[in-house]
Parts: sequence; C-alpha cells; structure tokens
Amino acid sequence: MRALFVLLFLQAILAIPQTSLAQSSLYALRTENLENPHGIETLVPRFSWKWQSTKKNLLQSAYEIRVAEIRSGSAKTKAMNWTSGKIASQSSVLVPYTGPALTSGTSYFWQVRAWDQDGKATAWTKPAKFQMGLLNPADWMASWIEPGYPEDSITKPSPLMRKSFSLPKKVLQATLFITSLGMYEAYLNGQKVGDDYLTPGWTSYKKRVQYQQYDVTLQLKQGANVIGAMLGSGWYRGYIGFSGQQNFYGKKLALKCQLQVIYTDGSTETIVSDDSWTSSTGSVQSSEIYHGESIDARKEPSGWNNTGFDDAGWTRVKIRTDKTPEIVSTYNTPVRKHETFKASRIIRTPKGERVIDFGQNLVGWVRVSVKGKAGDRITLSHAEVLDKQGNFYTENLRPAKQQNTYILKGDGEENFEPHFTFQGFRYVRIDEGSDNLKPEQFTAIALYSDMATTGNFTCSHPLVNQLQHNIQWGQKGNFLDVPTDCPQRDERLGWTGDAQAFARTATFNMDVQNFFSKWLKDLAADQYANGGVPFVIPDVLGPGAGNACGWADAATIIPWTMYLAYGDTRILEEQYESMKAWVGYIQSVSKNNLWNSGFHFGDWLFYSMDNDVSGRAAVTDKYLIAQCFYAYST
Repeated sequence: MRALFVLLFLQAILAIPQTSLAQSSLYALRTENLENPHGIETLVPRFSWKWQSTKKNLLQSAYEIRVAEIRSGSAKTKAMNWTSGKIASQSSVLVPYTGPALTSGTSYFWQVRAWDQDGKATAWTKPAKFQMGLLNPADWMASWIEPGYPEDSITKPSPLMRKSFSLPKKVLQATLFITSLGMYEAYLNGQKVGDDYLTPGWTSYKKRVQYQQYDVTLQLKQGANVIGAMLGSGWYRGYIGFSGQQNFYGKKLALKCQLQVIYTDGSTETIVSDDSWTSSTGSVQSSEIYHGESIDARKEPSGWNNTGFDDAGWTRVKIRTDKTPEIVSTYNTPVRKHETFKASRIIRTPKGERVIDFGQNLVGWVRVSVKGKAGDRITLSHAEVLDKQGNFYTENLRPAKQQNTYILKGDGEENFEPHFTFQGFRYVRIDEGSDNLKPEQFTAIALYSDMATTGNFTCSHPLVNQLQHNIQWGQKGNFLDVPTDCPQRDERLGWTGDAQAFARTATFNMDVQNFFSKWLKDLAADQYANGGVPFVIPDVLGPGAGNACGWADAATIIPWTMYLAYGDTRILEEQYESMKAWVGYIQSVSKNNLWNSGFHFGDWLFYSMDNDVSGRAAVTDKYLIAQCFYAYST
C-alpha cells in the first residue's frame, strides 16, 4: 500500500507542468569582469552575468540591460541613463554598453533581465554598481608631491605625508583617487584605505603608472578629517634585478591623490595633494622587496594619520615638476591577503638555530604578536627549505636577505607585519628574539593578486594531487601583480617565457583575464622600436636582453590564449599592433623565412644534469625551436 502511495505521489509531481516549478534568475553581475568596480577607464564597459535555474536545458534567447546614473542630492536619486531594450541574443558574457557617453568619476547602477527559449523572463536583478575613473588628464587637479626634508639615501626610511581638512556638510559620497612613484599605504582618520597591498602595483613606470580608486564615504565625517600616506621604495627605487641596481626608475618617491566629495545638498569639494601637505618619517626605517623591512615602533609618531595630531615640527612637501609617467586606471585585480597559516612548530636545527615551520611554502609575510621592553628586537629570516642536514638553507636566495626586523616600543602587546615587501618561505629563522617565543605568536599570511579560483583537479593518486597542489601554490606565489619567475631570491621578474608557458594552465586554475590584460599593456609599452620584446616585463634588464624565441613570443601567444579561454576579442584588438610588430621583427632577422640567428634560451628546462648555462646540453636544436615559434606566432 505504501509503495502504491509513493508511486501515485511521483506521478502527480511529474504531471505538474515543468514551467510552474522552474525558477530562473540571474546572478554574478560583472562589469569588465569585476564585481562593482571603481576606476573603469574604457568608454565602452562590458557586462556579464550568469543564470541559475531549476529548469533543465535552459537557453537564453534575449536580454535587456538598463543603466542609471547616481545623481547628487539624495542617496536614492538615480537618473535612467540608458536601456538597451529587448535584444535577441544568447550572449551573457562581455556584452558592450551602447548608451550615451559615460562621464568621468561618475557612479552608475545597472540591472539586467533575460528571457529563456520559451519566452519566459526573469525578474530584474538587484542593481550592480560601477564607477568611472578619471577619463581625461585634465580631471587630475592634484600635484605630484615628494618629501620636503633631506632624505637618508642609504637606509631610505619610508616617508609619511599628511593633510588636515574640514568638511562643513554631511557627505553623500566620497571617492579617493591615489597613486605614487614607489608603493603607498593610504589612511583616512586613522584607518587604512582599502584592503589592497603593494599599491599602485608594478608597471613600466617610465611610461605608465596605475592609480587606485576607493569609495571612502564611510571613513569621512562632518568636521575635522585627516588624510595620510606612507610611501615605500618598492620596485621604483629599491634593489631590482640580479645585478644589484637601485633607483632604476628614479630616486625620489612621490604621491598624487585627490579626494572627491559630494555633499547631500548636491554641492561638491575636492581635496588634493599640494604644497599644503607636511612630511616626516616614522617607524619603517628601511624597506626593500628583496632584503625585507626594518620597523622601529619607538619612532612611530603616535596618531600621525588621525585628527588631533600636531604636525608643527613636520616639513612642508615639495611639488614635483619634472616629467612623470602617464597615469592609468588599474586593470589588474589588486594584491590582497588570503590564506593564513599558524606555525606548526619551532624546531632546533643541528646548528642550533630556532626555526619556525609553517607547513606550507607560500609568498607573503609573517605577523608577530609579542610583548616586551622598549628596544627589544625580533629579527626573522625566511627560506623555502632545510638542507639535507636539516639546517636553514638560504644559498638559493643569492644576495637577497629576506629578513624583517621589529623593534618594540614596550607598550603592551604589539603586532608587527611588513608594509612594502614580501617573502617566499615555508621556514622562518628567529635570528633575534626572546627564548620564550611560542609558535602561536606567529601567523603566516599569503599575498597574491585577488584572482577567483576557477578550476581544480583531483584523482586517486596522492602524488598527482600533490603536483596539482604545488602548481596552484606556484601560481599564487608568482602572480603578485606581474607573473614572476620566483618569489624569494634577488630576481622576482616578469620573465616572458615563464608566463607564456604557464598562461593556459593559469586560466584553468584561476580567473587571470584582467591579470594578463594589464601585464600585456606593459609588454607593449616596453617593446623595442624594432618590434623586439625584452626577456622580462616590466623591463629592468636593459638593452640587449630580449628577442629570444618562446620568451618574446609571449607577445602573440598570451593574447591568443586569453581569447581562447575567455572569448575576449578586445584583448586581441588592444594587443594587435604589438603582436604584429613582434612577427615583423622575426621576419626582419630571418633569411628565406628561416630564423636561424640570434640568442635563444632553447630547451631551458631540459632534463640533463649538465650545468652548462649556455643550454648546449639540451638535445633539441635552438634554431629548430625558433622556427617552430616563428610559425606559431605568424
């Protein structure tokens, strides 16, 4: 009887028309492949969305998009800017905006609804948001400013800059546009702006530098406010490359920012970087990407980035008047904090060293929580492996120190972490510090570009699974704004061959569409006049370090790979001149269409144990490889 009841119940359910059960909706709205982005610079942004439905075999037959401008005067006031009308199309990825011209710095909401193959429409989505960047150079009212005091050119302490200002009315919306020559951290009323790190990122600084754009409405208040920034040497003037060079892009750090405020009554105000700002130094006594950071908490001016601080003893900044690079919006996803790892143990090596094991090779830094007396020091060195005897191994780092030093101010529990450096490590040696330090006082934090995970692979074999795990962490550790070759020694450069070989795998593991779009713009910027391509991008190796097959072919292969992975034709449009110029270079150095001249790395990772760096141990002829890449790029 029970079985008969179940059968009748199932028949009744199946008899109900499918459309009455099916619920469809749209989600994951993206503008230029980003969620609610700020700083859109393209005049034709593109929209994407996904379907979710209980209906099987669903197909989109049409869509409608509408865009509204956020108007001053009320948080709820929106003016319809454009509606597409019902468009018969199955496209839901990178659908272009075709409405009236969008205006600089303006915020917009957009919604979409779509119809399935049966003509049934979804509801309008919840509004997504995007904000345009500063579309014209004239939109920048701010000046480049640099420290006004004589800098220590040896240790190069990080400059601090600040400005007090007053907002007389209630704020509806506020946006901060900011960039620097060197790295920066920005603050409003004592709070860090955004959750991005190593900003403004690494680009071909002599030609283009990115700016970031933040909604800071909630960090401001009516009345007294303070904006502050700390700068770091970073890639701009720190040690870069493996020849010990410094100041590759310049000697002086600089800041440029403007705060755009819209009041609830519709009026506006702009606070800019100018000669009214003041400058000094603080706790960061030195900071180098390769060597690490030194922080003396005793030298931090308490409250320097908040209201109520007396900066009468600070020095007025200087206006920078020499030529500066073009300022462009940020294309790449920013570098952010991700996974954290507690120390699993503190061991004693055969040499007697105290070494912390985090159990995972990662790129980022270690946060330390400690109590002690003023002047107490903690010095941490970072390494990826222990040697065969179990001792701390650093020979592979070459001159890179990978060492952070923290000096306590002696004021209760103190938390330290770097600002303008990063390390590649699993193990951390305690070179200086109390014998009573415990594992729970140390936390490793992974840093990498904020790319969404898109693919994974597991199987029944643990070693294959471990290989995939290593590949994923290799990508995380080397995708810090540029695709680097290594994250630990005195190199960390955007080698074109490494990026080209890994690009397709990268698209499987993570969403790298914007990541490579940004990096390829620097490839085009640093491309030689004859169409040749440097070994590394951004190019810090100088003349003569370029044009090797398989490396320079990143100019053609990676844009094509991104198109295959994401269906994005714009990247082909934007990179086409660069792609064509590279093929033109090969043609210019070939005879009878045979590329059998010039330097080539060849089969760089050939399995032979021969340590001959010329690559002669590899079996495959270099000019055969060159000819294959010539055909591929053509």
